[in-house]
Amino acid sequence: MAVVITMLEGLRGITPLRAEGAAARFSAQEWTPRGKRRDGVETSWHKDGVGGWIQTFTGGAVSVKFYVWIRDVDESGYFDDVDAVYEQGEQALADFLPEIEESSLAGHLVEAEQTAADRDEFIAVKKWTLDGRILTAGVIQQDADLPVMVVVALEEPDVA
Repeated sequence: MAVVITMLEGLRGITPLRAEGAAARFSAQEWTPRGKRRDGVETSWHKDGVGGWIQTFTGGAVSVKFYVWIRDVDESGYFDDVDAVYEQGEQALADFLPEIEESSLAGHLVEAEQTAADRDEFIAVKKWTLDGRILTAGVIQQDADLPVMVVVALEEPDVA
């Protein structure tokens, strides 16, 4: 997903990473706002089938996330074969990882250890540091009746 790599490259140059700067980068790269404003800043974006959003946490930490693959629940409200959907998500992640690892970001990525929280949150995950920030790519499903997604997140550590 070239649009995600391009955004990550652009976000890398924003120091410190704040919601306003991330929103300006989304706008400059012609992502479409989705009308979800928080504290005066557009927080939800879309481009070329990819969704992006900005989260700000107490203490000033900022996370910019993208979904690059999504599979919604079946008509039943759940997945008839959740293991098969997880496998599809893991394959989509495996297909996407080389785009990150072979991009212009490659020389700045340092593989990071997964935490217990990562293993609890993600079905499959890969994590790096990128110039002092955390870059995570993984398969996630936050609840049984929610979609399975491959997400990429760039997080600015807490500044407080």
